[in-house]
Amino acid sequence: MALFLLYESASGYALFEAHGLDEIGQNTEAVRNSVSDLNRFGKVVKLRSFNPFTSALDALTQCNAISEGILTDELRTVLETNLPKPKEGKKAKFSLGVADPKIGSQVSELTKIPCQSNEFVLELIRGVRLHFDRFVSDLKTGDLEKAQLGLGHSYSRAKVKFNVNRVDNMVIQAIFLLDTLDKDINSFSMRVREWYSWHFPELVKIVNDNYLYAKLTKFIEDKSKLTEDKISDLTDIVGDEDKAKEIVEAAKASMGQDLSPVDLINVQQFAQRVMDLSEYRRKLYDYLVAKMSDIAPNLASLIGEVVGARLISHAGSLTNLAKCPSSTLQILGAEKALFRALKTKGNTPKYGLIFHSSLLGEHLLKTRVVWLDILLTNAQLHHGLTAFLGTTAFGEKLREQVEERLDFYDKGVAPRKNIDVMRSAMESADNKDTEIETEEVALEASSKKAKKKKQRVVMT
Repeated sequence: MALFLLYESASGYALFEAHGLDEIGQNTEAVRNSVSDLNRFGKVVKLRSFNPFTSALDALTQCNAISEGILTDELRTVLETNLPKPKEGKKAKFSLGVADPKIGSQVSELTKIPCQSNEFVLELIRGVRLHFDRFVSDLKTGDLEKAQLGLGHSYSRAKVKFNVNRVDNMVIQAIFLLDTLDKDINSFSMRVREWYSWHFPELVKIVNDNYLYAKLTKFIEDKSKLTEDKISDLTDIVGDEDKAKEIVEAAKASMGQDLSPVDLINVQQFAQRVMDLSEYRRKLYDYLVAKMSDIAPNLASLIGEVVGARLISHAGSLTNLAKCPSSTLQILGAEKALFRALKTKGNTPKYGLIFHSSLLGEHLLKTRVVWLDILLTNAQLHHGLTAFLGTTAFGEKLREQVEERLDFYDKGVAPRKNIDVMRSAMESADNKDTEIETEEVALEASSKKAKKKKQRVVMT
């Protein structure tokens, strides 16, 4: 049986025909030894046709299609033109060797050309890649390297191109930074408390909040200068007049030591840095909430923005999380405990990051496993619909279904069936699409009227 090889180079599609395979007997080791020698390998593999790409854009389009396993019209034309046509009702007496099994199955399905992709074929294609510039005489020295470099840059640029609709990488970076800021703010706040407690130790027991403590440290400065005239300003900071009076009274009878002006300046500067970090942390949280409402609104509404962002970060991307089954979603974030339990033959963890969801926190510990099963199923469906369909219409209905099922365990009220919920969700999605189309038509009509008015004004 004749064997043809398809090689997708950066310059175009090339078809090779393998001769004398009986001599090496389909032996992979023999092919591997003959690849390095062009004289020996050239007797086995001959160039049948070479079809160059018309432009760099055409090369990028073909490369993207091959990487996705899609048979393009150009490649189909090349195959049907240069390969023998099999007779109807009879088995083809040749096969096409391809490097990627995905494109091979696509070619077999659409053109009925038998394809194979195995270790033997891969070794032959490796030899073709090694000596490709020798097979194609029309290529000048350095042309192939330039085409490979240009196509590589274009392909990589297209793969990492920024997409405003799927900015899951921004969410991953934001949640990492948020966790880091939480640790740093806690450490710095403890250092401010320790440092300023040498001067005003009683303030630690009065104010528990770290941000308020840093703000008071910046405002009070020297405790000996804190008088009753500043009670109104303290009330604005603390929010409680009684606590402000308590701070003033504690300052009068404080047992702390006096600090030099230079020491107080350094304490105030450090407290200001802690306040700035806290303010930035609050802005970063608002940014994360806004991003989650854009890329995963259904998941954020069900389990919360922070927990949803941690799940996306742990899975690696929005698409990876959407592909996870509910069983994987359940223990996501508890991998160390899972493998430790498997190694020691102990009890495996029941939940991971999703345990911190706000819906689970509202119920008792004994019944959380029941809520977790309901939550996992709907969370996986929520996120899958958002990631692959790009719609938020199903989120509201599915959340209502979760609440109905929770009410069933609390009050005994029977929830709606899945088919009824999905029907209502599809109806609401269709209504939203109709409203959007109506608004677009109205905007187009208004823009056309405005253009006509401008034309009339210009004519007059």
